[in-house]
Amino acid sequence: MSSATVETRPGHQNPVGWLWRHWRDFRRTRPYWGGKLAMIAGVPILYFPYAHLTFGGLTIAMSTTAGAGSLIIGVLMIILGLTAWFQPAVRVFAGIATILLTLVSIPVSNLAGFGLSLLPGLIGGGLMVSWAPLPEPATAPATGHRARRGKQADNPIAQRVATETAATEAAELAEPAKAEAVEAPTVKLPAQGTPKEPVAEAAAPQQGATDAAAPQQPTAGEQEEAR
Repeated sequence: MSSATVETRPGHQNPVGWLWRHWRDFRRTRPYWGGKLAMIAGVPILYFPYAHLTFGGLTIAMSTTAGAGSLIIGVLMIILGLTAWFQPAVRVFAGIATILLTLVSIPVSNLAGFGLSLLPGLIGGGLMVSWAPLPEPATAPATGHRARRGKQADNPIAQRVATETAATEAAELAEPAKAEAVEAPTVKLPAQGTPKEPVAEAAAPQQGATDAAAPQQPTAGEQEEAR
C-alpha cells in the first residue's frame, strides 16, 4: 500500500502546520512589527549604561548617573512593545509613548544607545500608530429588496426616512384615484318594478264648452216676434 492510498485520520493535524497557522494569525491581528521594533530599541538603551566593554587589557565602564533613567526608559519601551502585542486597542498610546521615550533617550541615555535605538524606536512607534486591523471577510452580497432591508435594519435613520418616503408615495398615488372617483358622472338607473310617471297629454277642448263660450245667434222666429 502506497502513501497516496492511505486515508488520513480524522482530526489528525500536523503540529508544525498548526503552530505556523496560529503564529500567522497572531501576527496579522496586532501591530507585530511595531511592537518588535520597540522592544529591540529598548535593549541598547537598557544595556549600555551597565555594560563593561573590554578591549584587550583595557576595560571601559560606561555606567553614569544616567543609568537609572536609561533603565526606566529601556524597560518602558519593552513593556510598550508587549502591550502593543497583547492589547492592540491601546496601540496608538503605545506608539506615541515609544516615539517620545526614544527622543528623550537621546540626551538621557548615551544618545539613544549610541544611535542603535533611534531608528528602531521611531519606526516601531510609527508602525504601532498607523496599524489597523484587517477588514472582516465580506459575505455574499444581498441583492434587491433583501439588501435594502438589511441596510435599513442597520441604520435606524435610513429606516425612518424609507418609511416616510413610502407613506408619501402612497398618499400621492391615492390622490388621483380620489379625484377620478369625484369627477366621474353618476348614472341613476330606474329601479325595476317601480311604476312610471304618467305623461301629461294636452287635453282637447270639449265641444260643449266651446258652444257655451260662443255667443248664441237669434233664430228667424225670434226676430219676427221682436219686430
